[in-house]
Amino acid sequence: MIDVNGIRLHIAEQGEGPLVVLLHGFPESWHSWRHQFGPLAEAGFRVVAPDQRGYGRSDHPEDVEAYSILHLVGDVVGLVHALGEERAFVVGHDWGAPVAWHTALLRPDVVRGVAGLSVPPPFRGGQPPLKTMRERFEGRFYWNYFEQPGVAEAEFTSDTRTTLRKLLYSASGDAPGAGRPEQALVDPERGWLADAPDPEVLPGWLTEEDLDALTDSYARGFTGALNWYRNLDRNWELTAPWQGAVVSPPALYVYGDRDLVPAFPGTPELIEKLPELMPGLRRKPLVLPGCGHWTQQERPAEVNEALLDFLTQLRD
Repeated sequence: MIDVNGIRLHIAEQGEGPLVVLLHGFPESWHSWRHQFGPLAEAGFRVVAPDQRGYGRSDHPEDVEAYSILHLVGDVVGLVHALGEERAFVVGHDWGAPVAWHTALLRPDVVRGVAGLSVPPPFRGGQPPLKTMRERFEGRFYWNYFEQPGVAEAEFTSDTRTTLRKLLYSASGDAPGAGRPEQALVDPERGWLADAPDPEVLPGWLTEEDLDALTDSYARGFTGALNWYRNLDRNWELTAPWQGAVVSPPALYVYGDRDLVPAFPGTPELIEKLPELMPGLRRKPLVLPGCGHWTQQERPAEVNEALLDFLTQLRD
C-alpha cells in the first residue's frame, strides 16, 4: 500500500531496473498483468501494477468527480515519484490506456515511453463523448448505461462472479461472433448481461483461479470503477487546453482484430492515420489476429515480445 495523490493505492511489484508502470482497465485489476511481470522483470525492469483508484484494495473515493482523467494521471505521476523515480515507462490496457496516453500527453517529462493496448491514443473530439454516443445510439451505448447511478451496480453485484465471467468471455476473441463490427449496445429494460454468452468451459487464457482472484477484487462493488465512465464528458471539458495536442514520447499501440473497441465510431479511421498523426509512434499499430479485447491476457507471448522490444530499445 502506497500513499499517492491523497489516496492509498495497492500495488504489485517485481524486479529491479527502469520502472515500468502497468495500468489495468475495466473490469480488471492488477492481476490482469500476471503474464507480464516475470518476463519484464527477467529482462531487467522494475514492474509495478497498481489497483487503480476505485478498484480492488486501493481507495474508493465516494465523490464521482474524484475519478476525472486529471485525478488518474495525478495518481500515475504520484506513484512514479512515491517509488523514488523521476521517470517511468507507462503501459495501459482498456481504461488504463487512456490514463497512460494522457500521462504522456500532460506530463511528457515523466514518461520515457508509452504503450497502449486496445484503446488508441487520444485525439479530442468535437463534442462530449457521452453526448455523442447518446445521440448516435439513442442512449443504448454501454457508456450511457453505465452513467446512470446505481443501475449497472445493481445488475453486476447480483452475482459478481457470473458478471465477470460473462463480461470477460463476451469481449474475448473466443466468444461467438467475435470480431463482427457491432457496437456494444444495451437494452435498458433487460440490462447488459441478459444476452451475454456464458461459457460452460473457460477459454484457455482464463483459469478458475484467475476468475476467483478477480471476483475477490470486486468485494467492494463496481461503483468506483463505473465512476470512471461517469466522468467522460467532464474529461472532455477538462482537456480543452490540449485540443490538437499530440502524444510526444516514444509510443507503441497494440490491438486485437476481434476487439470491438478499435471498431468504435471513428476509431478505424484514426488507427489508419496514427503513423502520420503521431511522430513518436515507433512502429505501425500491431494487430494480433484472433485476439479480442483482453490483449495481454489473451496473447501474452505476443504482447510480451512487443513490449520487450519497445522497452529495451528505449532503455538501451
